Amino acid sequence: MQTSPSPSAQRSDAQRSDAQRIGVPRETFPGEKRVATVPDVVEKLIKLGFQVAIESGAGDAANFSDDAYRAAGAEIVGDAATLWATSDIVFKARPPGADEVALMREGGVLIGFIWPAQNPDLMQQLAAKKATVLAIDCLPRTLSRAQKMDALTSMAGVSGYRAVIEAANAFGRYFNGQITAAGKVPPAKVFIAGAGVAGLAAIGTAAGLGAVVRANDTRAEVADQVKSLGGEFVKVDYEEEGSGGGGYAKVMSEGFQAAQRAMYTQQAKDADIIITTALIPGKPAPKLITAEMVQSMKPGSVIVDMAGEQGGNCELTVPGEAVVRHGVTIVGYTDLASRLAKQSSTLYATNLLRLMEELCKAKDGVALVNMEDDAIRGLTVIKDGAVTWPAPPLKPAAVPALRPAAAPAAENGRKHGHGSGAPMPARTLAILFAVAAVVFWFIGAYAPAAFLGHFTVFVLACFIGYMVVWNVTPALHTPLMSVTNAISSIIAIGALVQIAPPGAVAAGGRPDELIRWLAVAAIALTGINMFGGFAVTRRMLAMFRK
Repeated sequence: MQTSPSPSAQRSDAQRSDAQRIGVPRETFPGEKRVATVPDVVEKLIKLGFQVAIESGAGDAANFSDDAYRAAGAEIVGDAATLWATSDIVFKARPPGADEVALMREGGVLIGFIWPAQNPDLMQQLAAKKATVLAIDCLPRTLSRAQKMDALTSMAGVSGYRAVIEAANAFGRYFNGQITAAGKVPPAKVFIAGAGVAGLAAIGTAAGLGAVVRANDTRAEVADQVKSLGGEFVKVDYEEEGSGGGGYAKVMSEGFQAAQRAMYTQQAKDADIIITTALIPGKPAPKLITAEMVQSMKPGSVIVDMAGEQGGNCELTVPGEAVVRHGVTIVGYTDLASRLAKQSSTLYATNLLRLMEELCKAKDGVALVNMEDDAIRGLTVIKDGAVTWPAPPLKPAAVPALRPAAAPAAENGRKHGHGSGAPMPARTLAILFAVAAVVFWFIGAYAPAAFLGHFTVFVLACFIGYMVVWNVTPALHTPLMSVTNAISSIIAIGALVQIAPPGAVAAGGRPDELIRWLAVAAIALTGINMFGGFAVTRRMLAMFRK
């Protein structure tokens, strides 16, 4: 019996001898359950020409077994030291510890979350290894083509969803309002501070569970996004733009912060659940919820502080723990994404795959770090041991030159249709009418009498069609085509009547069999054409009514 070749055999045929080896170690950070790649992505990395090695047990916490990785074509390595020493490229979720950096081969490539502003010592250790480090958290998020590699957005979305789940677990009541035999249950009131990716995910989740959701952000442009997800945007009574570039917020003025604190004080008294998501790149998390605000909240209320890892948005937050203060449960977990390990690992692995596709466009298993590429340059915080962070600001996109105002008008005047052309000059119009009159006189003087009736109908049909089509808005072109299609069918039926007029039958001049059967076929076809045209018109107009 013929058997299919093993994954390793298939891999060896496609890979070059100089193909680089990607290693994925087990995460050593306490409580971290994520893994930097998943079996489905392993297959795609191999198709790019890479070899893939996974430390044994690396995916166990995320429910990815060694056998699943092995079936996808990866090599399972028994210990971390061997994996780090034999890998050209290492994928990580958390920043490596000092012990892991010591295991890294000199001149290797590291890809993962690094947070260079918060980890200067780690940067120096990696530079001493002459490593090339791509920090996924430094991706220029304003580049549209970089969105497929944006792991920050992926993880923030998972964390925002999980924050609501943790809040619901600690709240002890329904989120949605209900009317029961025992009485009416009011819906939970949820206030979300910060409407970034995590905040928007939390808004959508809380609203989906039936809560009354309010949200605030320093960036006024997110108000429509909040409303679209079922929330109410609460504006601070102070005019100041809060966008800090790159899709992040900036540090606000003292006046704005005072007005914001007043608004938060009012919301804390009314809300059952507060979820905070405010982060400023390279700076400690801003303190939005004071101890006095916590004390003013109703007993049994919940605060989920998603900024716990950066110090927290609440003064009473304990990073990594859930504590009760003044009867309020304050959740400061720093592993929200890790609590949905399978989902977050899959999303993160996909982000890294898209990055590798950019680094290995030749699909030859060799990653090339192109410092001329804006996205790759932003990611690269260390290149061959030289610290390259922070990256230079992105060049502003070239703004297309505005066309002169007269140009579009002139162009529209040259276009046919839509009623946009300028009126024809009187002199030109008079000349055209004179020429047309001469042509009609010539035809009327010399053409047979039987021809004139048909010609008159033809000319009138052309004129009416011209006037109808020429002045119709483009949005109605399709329904108009179907209407004119139906009208043309009616005209065709009229033409058949003229071919075999009723008077000819009384005079004994019946049409021959050929004309009769042609008429039958024509009537059948035009009937379909006519009713089909009206049916299409009705469907199109119904779409426009919506």
